[in-house]
Amino acid sequence: MISIGNISMGGRGKTPLAGLVARLLVEAGERPAILSRGYGRKIADAGVTIVSDGHADIARLGDPPSPPPPLASRASARLASARLADIDHSGDEPLMLARMVPGAAVLVCEQRALAGALAEVSLGCTVHVLDDGFQHHALRRDVDIVLVAPEDLTTSVMPFGRLREPIDALADADAIVIDGDGDVTLPASATPTFQGRLRRRLGAPSATLPPGARVVAVAGIATPQRFFDAVTGQGWAVAETLPFRDHHLFSDDDVQRIGAAATRSGAAAIVATSKDMVKLSGRGPWPVPLIELPLEVSVEPADQFREWLLESLARVR
Repeated sequence: MISIGNISMGGRGKTPLAGLVARLLVEAGERPAILSRGYGRKIADAGVTIVSDGHADIARLGDPPSPPPPLASRASARLASARLADIDHSGDEPLMLARMVPGAAVLVCEQRALAGALAEVSLGCTVHVLDDGFQHHALRRDVDIVLVAPEDLTTSVMPFGRLREPIDALADADAIVIDGDGDVTLPASATPTFQGRLRRRLGAPSATLPPGARVVAVAGIATPQRFFDAVTGQGWAVAETLPFRDHHLFSDDDVQRIGAAATRSGAAAIVATSKDMVKLSGRGPWPVPLIELPLEVSVEPADQFREWLLESLARVR
């Protein structure tokens, strides 16, 4: 089991990094299962919810969920409640991961050991990727990848700071990935096998929009300003920004507010994050096109990270 986590509260890019790790495993011939709690989902079914079996076409947002896949005879009755899920049953990040890595299975359950068992028995998965798992001690993790931002090293443990646990916990990491460009001096107790740096870049927008076009930018993520700055960096004129809290479930009033902002500002498009796109697509009607601006991440040096990841997996086997 490969765990992606951090030691602080707030967004650190764990989910995009989990997607990157899963994609590298798919490219290496593995069949990974991404295991998530499905934080913020509207409907938390008992048992396991299958967001993607690794084969389903999950790109058509807004379509009704497909019929559940056949389950192996060894799967328990509780496992048999699994289904291919829509946004209400999956949550935003698991559905986003299913779109990011179509070759990976994505499963949601509070008891992620149960999800892992289903992934192995019924979906033939060969390796698990645990999204946000550094503090999840109920499962034995074979490889711990921990994201650290420079500001994590200058704050305190909650409630006096933003840390989930002391900095000394980094000694349990197998790899530390620095999120940000600032200089970082890790504590002497932190001795990872691999230390890299998370790089973020924008992918191609889902529709063509000329430079200088006026847009309304929507972001329901932990650090919305980072996204708004990125939209400006695309050369578009941001007429209005609409930040929402992380994992925000958009109401009909929210949809009307976003559409009204686009109309009022004379925007040519509404630009949203991938995480918000899975919730906004199929809503509307929108007065202008709704465009996804995806965030892509890499760990540098990329070749060394891939080599380290695959060697680590081979070693624990």
